[in-house]
Amino acid sequence: MDETKLPTADIELVDSPKWIRVFFGGEVIASSRRVKLKRGWPLTYYFPREDVNMEFLHAANGADNLWDVRVGDAVAERAAFNKADEEALAGHVAFRWHDMDAWFEEDEQAFTHPRDPYVRIETIQSSRHVKVVVNGETVAETRRPVLLFETGLKTRFYMPKTDVRMDMLVPSDNHTECPYKGEASYYSVQVGDTLVEDAVWYYPFPDPEVSKIQGMFCFYHEKVDEFTVDGGDLFTRNVPHLGRNFSTPSSYNRKRQRITSRFSKGSCLARDS
Repeated sequence: MDETKLPTADIELVDSPKWIRVFFGGEVIASSRRVKLKRGWPLTYYFPREDVNMEFLHAANGADNLWDVRVGDAVAERAAFNKADEEALAGHVAFRWHDMDAWFEEDEQAFTHPRDPYVRIETIQSSRHVKVVVNGETVAETRRPVLLFETGLKTRFYMPKTDVRMDMLVPSDNHTECPYKGEASYYSVQVGDTLVEDAVWYYPFPDPEVSKIQGMFCFYHEKVDEFTVDGGDLFTRNVPHLGRNFSTPSSYNRKRQRITSRFSKGSCLARDS
């Protein structure tokens, strides 16, 4: 392959090879094998207008490039749009991700936002000595972590459950989703009168690509008092997290659960031609 033709990570618009479908109100709103992915934040799929069921789109307040999506009594206001000022996206329509009922990449449901083709995730077993301290108490300590490396983000250290003081953890109602790893559940850390909310997360059923972290516990470097690796205090409380935030609020996840339940009971897939 001619390396001069390889794409680079600074490309803002990508022709995606994936078959992408959007569902709302029990109908296929858009289905295309030639979408464009606009990188940056938020990552957004743009569909050729001819691959969008425009019968479900109604101009919002008379605008030429903004639509409400309506299917029967289900309405998502101002949920569809295009970028009239960007020539490369002329004739394309995008949808606000969380306003739609479901998204599919090929035949797998996708969550949170599109996956960036330039993001790579690796999980590697290690023998580094990792120690977590809160309010003077060692909450977790291991010499057998799994390190997760994700493009543009800090290294995360996942620890076996048996190396974590579970008696100091309090279950949380919080759940977040990552398009690369799956749905995470949380614990808070309780040490004496100190409660550090949602300081620990784990993936009960991660995506197969990161199966090594299944059931392992990861502590926020930013929330604990001490986080040492091989004896070095690399991370301390109140250090800002500068990477991309792929988490979604609990309120959205509750909404998604309701939508997914409704979607799974319907026959949306059967209607896709």
